[in-house]
Amino acid sequence: MRGISAVPTYVVMQPTTLCNLDCSYCYLPFRADDRRMPLAVAEAVAAAVEPWSRTGRFSVVWHGGEPLAAGRDHFAALLAPFGPAVEHHVQTNATLIDDAWCEFFAAHRIRVSVSVDGPRERNGDRVNRGGRPAYDRIVAGVEALRRHGIPFSALCVVARPEPGLAAELYAYFLDLGCDVLGINVEELEGVNTRTNRHPAAAVTGFWAELVDAWRRDPRIHVREIEWSLRYVASVLDGTADDVLPRRLDPIPTVAHDGSVVLLSPELAGFSDPRYGDFTSGNVLTTPLAEILAGALGTPWIREFLDGVEACRSTCPYFGFCGGAHAANRYFEHGRFDGTTTDHCRNSKIRLLEGVLDHARDHEPTAAV
Repeated sequence: MRGISAVPTYVVMQPTTLCNLDCSYCYLPFRADDRRMPLAVAEAVAAAVEPWSRTGRFSVVWHGGEPLAAGRDHFAALLAPFGPAVEHHVQTNATLIDDAWCEFFAAHRIRVSVSVDGPRERNGDRVNRGGRPAYDRIVAGVEALRRHGIPFSALCVVARPEPGLAAELYAYFLDLGCDVLGINVEELEGVNTRTNRHPAAAVTGFWAELVDAWRRDPRIHVREIEWSLRYVASVLDGTADDVLPRRLDPIPTVAHDGSVVLLSPELAGFSDPRYGDFTSGNVLTTPLAEILAGALGTPWIREFLDGVEACRSTCPYFGFCGGAHAANRYFEHGRFDGTTTDHCRNSKIRLLEGVLDHARDHEPTAAV
């Protein structure tokens, strides 16, 4: 049975709950509230990650609400306790990025990832609090990054994956200038209750088309394609059993108030009559290392691990995905020991099938 590692590879930090946008598919429950992380929370996390950062690459990911809504001065104060070995990332909607923010990113060596869903007509879900499209402001932020020579990744949410869309999106992101692209098929989770069930053939066709577009011009890294190709290569060379880690990365998410949710950042801020608030402790009262060491004391995590084992015994795709994610299990099934989710189907099963379909359709013809 897989357990939980006591040492994470990264920590997710929420500098503020506030987001200046009101995207239709957002899962965050308090994005209209400006609840900012106190400096004491950052200091507690920095003390915990310092020994981990000395043994290898370690990242702190500043993520949602909109991290830049915390303001540069407060953000700088939150960064200050961390040592130079820590790698900082920020996931941003880019609407607040200007020259001053670009100088801030460069000075603090922050790696930037921008949320944008493709060309203007594909960004209908990304609106401000008045319901007006945010696209022009997103593009202005990206242009500032490019003007300052700051490399950036892009994260694209796809509401309806289908053939014909992937090639359009890939061409857009090539022109945008990102160096890494991640594709998230919209998920039913948090306060987003829109269905994410799609025809299997359409989703598989979307991924196959994306592989085809990437192969014709592989100038940027596409996260999902590289995941898939690494797995396929491991199957071919007989090392597939070594792809999944023996212990799950705990992915500690530290909310603005110091509370810690493990395994799925999307569970932060929610509660349930059966499971409580999903937290495993608070860094203001318990060191993060101690919280991670006691992870199995959180009841829902034991139930989740039972679900992982159920996936292992029933799903032929387990070697690729390692079992359905905790938040997707909960928001789709209402519990953690279920198995296949629509997120699994869209973003793991159909993804791998799309990659393999592309390989089959482009297999070299044998010489006669």
